[in-house]
Amino acid sequence: MIKNPIIKGFNPDPCICRKNDDYYLAVSSFEWLPGIPIYHSKDLKNWELYTHVFTEKNNIDLKKLPSSKGIWAPCLTYCEQEDMFYVVYGVMNSMNARYFDVDNFLIKAKDIKGPWSEPVYLHSAGFDASLFHDDDGKKYIVSLEWETRKDYEKPGFISIVEYDPIKQEIIGYPKPLWRGGTDRGCIEAPHLTKHGDYYYIMCAEGGTGYNHCITMGRSKNVWGPYEKDPQNPIVTSAPNNSYERLDPDHLKPKYFNPHSILQKSGHGSYVNLPNGEVYLVHLCSRPFVPELRCTLGRETAIQKMKWTEDNWLRIYDGDNLAKMQVPEPDLPTVKLPTIPDFDDFDNDILGNFYYAPRILPESFATTTARKGYVRLRGQESRTSLNKVSILARKLTSVYAKITTKMEFLPEVPQHSAGLILYYDNMNYINLRKYYSETLHQSAISIIQLENGTKTEYTDTRLAVDDVPIFFRLHIQGRKTWFEWSYDNITYTQIGKIFDTTKYSDEYCKYGEFTGTMVGITCADRLKHQQYADFDFLEYIADEDKPVD
Repeated sequence: MIKNPIIKGFNPDPCICRKNDDYYLAVSSFEWLPGIPIYHSKDLKNWELYTHVFTEKNNIDLKKLPSSKGIWAPCLTYCEQEDMFYVVYGVMNSMNARYFDVDNFLIKAKDIKGPWSEPVYLHSAGFDASLFHDDDGKKYIVSLEWETRKDYEKPGFISIVEYDPIKQEIIGYPKPLWRGGTDRGCIEAPHLTKHGDYYYIMCAEGGTGYNHCITMGRSKNVWGPYEKDPQNPIVTSAPNNSYERLDPDHLKPKYFNPHSILQKSGHGSYVNLPNGEVYLVHLCSRPFVPELRCTLGRETAIQKMKWTEDNWLRIYDGDNLAKMQVPEPDLPTVKLPTIPDFDDFDNDILGNFYYAPRILPESFATTTARKGYVRLRGQESRTSLNKVSILARKLTSVYAKITTKMEFLPEVPQHSAGLILYYDNMNYINLRKYYSETLHQSAISIIQLENGTKTEYTDTRLAVDDVPIFFRLHIQGRKTWFEWSYDNITYTQIGKIFDTTKYSDEYCKYGEFTGTMVGITCADRLKHQQYADFDFLEYIADEDKPVD
């Protein structure tokens, strides 16, 4: 059996495709770079973080974008006729006054690892744009056309427009295509596919919260009209019918299903295997209960599907509730490299599992300046939306221990470096070493940002020597705390126990849709030159222990 989620932590909006015997899956990355992670599998059970689409300095500019904006819902497809990979992605620039200003682009590459072509601007007709390659060589873009007018149903409808690959532009304006297969409202995440004589529209409905689901419709004409699947939704965590077309809120906690471990199941795409099997990937969440807070963000799960005799797509057992355990496909098992627990920074390049908000990690982090260390050059404060030196990895379990060894010589109070648990620029906890004018020497203490309110815990201030120091972060369910040591043997707790659940979509007011990150950080708010050296970063997580 395959155990869900297949890709844990902040990995939402999965889109899957197949080239021969290789399966590739892209997820959203929002304000984090490198952008658009792509995972690879041979058996749909074992997955590796294979590459990213945006890895170069001039690929994309996300600086100054608010938290949870940036790259939304990439659509990854493979066109067999051209032997070409395509990615359609949107850059969400603003959600002010609920206008949702987004620009949608298309890029392509012969190799999934690139190089990718220069972006082609498609349109700004809503978000979650995706690409469909028809048998006759024509291509179509579908997206959610965001509705802003008074007295019109929010958030809007699915639109379609043809794309001219020669002129590299859309043909005319997008036209309305689909208003949903249920009355849950909040339709989004459209994907067009073809199976037999039918075109299929697959969408998410109900909002990307506790009423989320996947629905389908079909037509023999790509332009429609599309008939609803009589058993919609086909995948969900909340199987009961509901009418929510008048409520544009995406979260809807009242639809939490206490009988399901996987919550928020929706926003999916499917892939046909050469042997006729069908599998669907979708996002899900595992909240703390009863708080209903998803610290790990939205994760990626998989379901075994089947085509019925009357050509509708169903979960293999005929039910529509997302499953924790899924039968494996009839494919040879292929083990793939996993992200290491211990990184001693001995390689000349950073691991591809490190991320930074809005800028590439390589712009401030290097493993070549001092052999066996990663050197982080300090930049702006951690609340900045511009240039912040945070080298982070995704939290994949709420039972984890993160340890690092740091050498840092702060000279002024604007210099600081240390260990961080980070949801967004307004929500984080940071154990840092810094220069204390009160103590006239180096010191350690904890700073917390909670929904924009800064608390400097001066009662944790402690003078320390300018020698190597070890910092440790413990996450044990709802409880999170820091420790420090000189020898990596005897650790002393510093500061209070923090509430892990607060680092979540549901609690954080300045960002949503992402997930909690952990890592190392350095700031120099005077000259952007002072650096900290980290000897290693160890991340040990109990992946099998459930969120409760």
